[in-house]
Amino acid sequence: MNNTLHALSSGDGPDVLLLHGLFGRGSNLRGVARALQSEFTVHCIDLPDHGRSMWLESASLGAYAECLVSWMDDMNIDCSHILGHSLGGKVAMQLALSWPERVDKLVVADVAPVAYESNHDVVMTALETVAANGCASRAEAEAILREAIADHAVVEYLLMGLTRLGEFYGWRFHLKGLKGGYGRFREPPTGVGSYLRPTLFLRGATSDYVRPQHEPEIRRQFPNSSVITLEEAGHWLHIDQPKRFNSAVAAFLA
Repeated sequence: MNNTLHALSSGDGPDVLLLHGLFGRGSNLRGVARALQSEFTVHCIDLPDHGRSMWLESASLGAYAECLVSWMDDMNIDCSHILGHSLGGKVAMQLALSWPERVDKLVVADVAPVAYESNHDVVMTALETVAANGCASRAEAEAILREAIADHAVVEYLLMGLTRLGEFYGWRFHLKGLKGGYGRFREPPTGVGSYLRPTLFLRGATSDYVRPQHEPEIRRQFPNSSVITLEEAGHWLHIDQPKRFNSAVAAFLA
């Protein structure tokens, strides 16, 4: 943890900020970065309360977007393309609605500008159990997660946030802060007006995060947008269909 945002930057060209999902970190999107870095300067950013970035007293879409704008100021980035997946997509939308002049083109991966019901209760409880049990090995933590969470892909994703903290293993992300902010993360991004610059929504065909009934709200807040569905892809569409995902992003940004 530090007093700013941690980022891994690579490539040369116009700036692109990559924003990961809940409980993740910037390196989750390194595959996307590698596909873009021949034409762009790509920044894989750890969102606040995640990875090696600062922890906030109160987590929200607005607070995260404000931290990103401050980081852009520190890096002398006046305007950037932004790509966000899941929670990162909501933060990207919030930044574009609040500071439209700072976002050149926007890519939102498998999330819509709408309110979502709570669907992480089991995950939160399992993460808290790992933190409370004082796991002396990764295997102990993994066993707790697998007992509670049926989806092995989710378990593997969460384990990437596990790290040794002194004698025991714990979470690199700010679990208490993320739990406290979870209700605010589920809210839609807000803004006075719409974001009028080009926007691409990518959704997984087998995911229910971006549904047909969400499209009117997408068009209202992002009128210069298009929606592309990636077949044989779920919520982690950049993992399920990396070539199609990266090609769609590169073509859009070009």
